[in-house]
Amino acid sequence: MNINPRKGLPNRHVSNILILGSNSFAGAATVEACLNSKMNVWGVSRSRELHGAFRVYDKHQNIDKFTFEKVDINNNLEKLISLIEFVKPDAIIDFAGQGMVAQSWENPDQWYQTNILAKSKLHKNLIGNEHLKAYVRISTPEVYGNSDKLLSENMAYNPSTPYAVSHAATDMSLNAFYSQFDFPVMTTRFANFYGSGQQLYRIVPRTILAALGQGKLTLDGGGTSIRSFIHRRDVASGILATLRHGSLGETYHFSNDEFVSIKELVVKIGNLMDVDMEDFCVDGPERMGKDQAYLMNAKKAVDELGWSSEISLSCGLIETVDWLRANIEELEKHPFEYAHQI
Repeated sequence: MNINPRKGLPNRHVSNILILGSNSFAGAATVEACLNSKMNVWGVSRSRELHGAFRVYDKHQNIDKFTFEKVDINNNLEKLISLIEFVKPDAIIDFAGQGMVAQSWENPDQWYQTNILAKSKLHKNLIGNEHLKAYVRISTPEVYGNSDKLLSENMAYNPSTPYAVSHAATDMSLNAFYSQFDFPVMTTRFANFYGSGQQLYRIVPRTILAALGQGKLTLDGGGTSIRSFIHRRDVASGILATLRHGSLGETYHFSNDEFVSIKELVVKIGNLMDVDMEDFCVDGPERMGKDQAYLMNAKKAVDELGWSSEISLSCGLIETVDWLRANIEELEKHPFEYAHQI
């Protein structure tokens, strides 16, 4: 990771990190990156700690610097607040929340409860925390809605799903907390995550599994939507660049310039595995509220934070295919479809 921030930006020293949602794919990648930097890391999630092939930091040489606590922000906020008071983190990185877009239509109240109400209660309790230097929020480009233009950080919100609405609301709430209370928030938005250790219901591992003969892959709307995909290590480097050098109250985009349709992505994976897409893939109806495209401009992160995407899509996909093949016996024991938790 090569970070060269613009002169005049903060050079924030952080050594004691609390990661909300450490069991998420990007959360686990960030645990690994923080351990690489020899930070003390506290991971918090509502589910049991990751294990096996999904625990990418499992054999890290600095694993003794990692502590995990199982806490549900909805049902035991007091425990989370007490933990923060005990740990006294100088930074919090927040991946926690309900994370599936399509499923948010089925129980929108649950997305609002977790992603807005519980978060706002936490933020209120953190106002004036004397130890907290930075709160890095992971938002989503879904807040902008559909757009065929490169999205800058000051684009107007136009959310088209309950998931996107919940993120837009919390983004605006934290902007108000920053303005009124100097809450030390920095907001990040990333292209689509992928890489080794990702949950199997996501598009890249699902495609690889289908190409290996583990069922058929259904492409929503024929796979015409356009996305950029960012490898987990580039995600983690973006988080750390923001943490160390980001300006409080600012928002940063992280993406690369390689935009592909979902169908092109599937073809690319099939070619890497020497399998014809038609052998494992079928077209399906478009899902409600799906944005046809969101293409983020990462120039601000590149220019100000010195961040860059270092892993090409082809190289990252090869690594992910190799990971899944090497762990297929274990991974077959895990569900291939998303299972919603309240």
